[in-house]
Amino acid sequence: MEVTNIRIMFLWLAKTVAILFMFDLTSRCTLNNVISWYQEARKWNQTAIPILIGTKFDDFIQLPIDLQWTIASQARAYAKALNATLFFSSATYNINVNKIFKFITAKLFDLPWTVERNLTIGEPIIDF
Repeated sequence: MEVTNIRIMFLWLAKTVAILFMFDLTSRCTLNNVISWYQEARKWNQTAIPILIGTKFDDFIQLPIDLQWTIASQARAYAKALNATLFFSSATYNINVNKIFKFITAKLFDLPWTVERNLTIGEPIIDF
């Protein structure tokens, strides 16, 4: 990434109200990068609402259950450490996509909206 593009990204980041940290549920290396992404983002914006989003839930449920448990446990631990709400999602099947944006809108405008927590392995996790 060019230096100019990085500067533009950080200028944009400084003014955002929510930061979506997205990782591929089928690729643990992307989850492992979340902490450094968070630390870098917080240098530029300490007030944005952090949201951790695991993508490709439709592929994730094809993984062995013990690997699903490991990934879900790690994602939940990271979300807790970052004080972030965690959503597992799938754009292909519209799993939790609308809920993510409703959550952001409700938080932003202090609207009454609740989402049910779901910690069941094999289902799309929602944790806060």
